[in-house]
Amino acid sequence: MAGRGSDRERRGGRRVLPRGSRPRPSREGIERLPARDRAYHELKFRILEGRLAPGTTLLETEVADLLALSRTPVREALIRLEEEGLVEVKPRHGVTVKAQSLEDIREILDVFSALEVKAAGLLATRGLAAADAAKLSDMLDAMEDHTRSGEIEPWSELDDVFHSEIVALCGNRRLQLTLQQYWGQQYRARVAIVRLRPPPSQSDAEHRAILHAIRDGDERLAMWLHRQHRDRADAALIRLLATQLDVSVAP
Repeated sequence: MAGRGSDRERRGGRRVLPRGSRPRPSREGIERLPARDRAYHELKFRILEGRLAPGTTLLETEVADLLALSRTPVREALIRLEEEGLVEVKPRHGVTVKAQSLEDIREILDVFSALEVKAAGLLATRGLAAADAAKLSDMLDAMEDHTRSGEIEPWSELDDVFHSEIVALCGNRRLQLTLQQYWGQQYRARVAIVRLRPPPSQSDAEHRAILHAIRDGDERLAMWLHRQHRDRADAALIRLLATQLDVSVAP
């Protein structure tokens, strides 16, 4: 059964990656980018994957040496990353990778989840093509396979793809771009707890219900179901992250 899911994750030997709201960190193709974009994507990759840990402080010259680039593109990349909330830049004191508190994550999720819920409603109103509905259903088949096999990490990757596809199909480019920004800010927290997650059977059932409502063109139901799903999933993420940080969570 797991093999079937693996086949569905790939097309022509390439992994299917999110395109709507939850892009996973990747170095693919960055060598062909202009220097400022290369610096930005390389630094963001290292931050999101934990290779530059929260609290790490480097001088601009040290970052430039690390990336084998000049200071100008590095400076431009750091400005972008500061705008996204990933680093703090202090003139003459260097750049620090920002840590995140539980309250930070709560605030990020408040915005991120509200926009994903809106995307589900927009897609239900816009209409879901039969081919796209079949593609999303195939993803859910693969996720259910992974749930039965106890494979949480590939399940989590497909979870990102599923939600990203809904956002990509909703037709609102500004909503997509905003979600991409907030996704980067919560990615580290999600990675930290992915292996602690219980079997996602409930999420599988919720995903099916959301897809059915979108396919039926029921905007209100799609948004209500998605809101219930996000509220539960976000609360679980906060609880697991609190366990990792050994702090209490307010009810």
